[in-house]
Amino acid sequence: HYHGALKNWVRLQSSHDCFFFVADWHALTTHYQQREDIEKNVYDMVVDWLAAGIDPEEATLFIQSRMPEHAELFTLLAMSTPSSWLERIPSYKDQVEKNKELATYGFLGYPLLQAADILLYKAAYVPVGEDQTAHVEVTREVARRFNRIYSPERVILPEPQELLTETSRL
Repeated sequence: HYHGALKNWVRLQSSHDCFFFVADWHALTTHYQQREDIEKNVYDMVVDWLAAGIDPEEATLFIQSRMPEHAELFTLLAMSTPSSWLERIPSYKDQVEKNKELATYGFLGYPLLQAADILLYKAAYVPVGEDQTAHVEVTREVARRFNRIYSPERVILPEPQELLTETSRL
């Protein structure tokens, strides 16, 4: 996790307006039966971030589930996103094939929760590895559809771009 994300975050916090959050609702999409473990891991993760050099004076840190707006936007996006868009994501099919317990709405909706995480803050850039660029593209598609349906005259949800960093290209 240090080389894949944290190293980039430490570098980016001084040049960009960064929001780093513990994605505990995302964890519930696959580990919904281990809520106690998730709660413990939330605080351990933040300690790791601080030890790696994430500075609360330079970046905003928070816990996803403490921000109800994430769930609200996720719900609104779910109302207008075709389920076929979510079902076509290769990682969904692969993971459900391996583990039938993952065939939940929460796991299917994971990309919409991720889209809400990005769109809520009107992020211009999202630091991701190359393996995550498809998720940013789905976010752009969801934003386009939302804007077309609910606000054809003006953009409410701007389309983010992926920020492929040096470490993500290793």
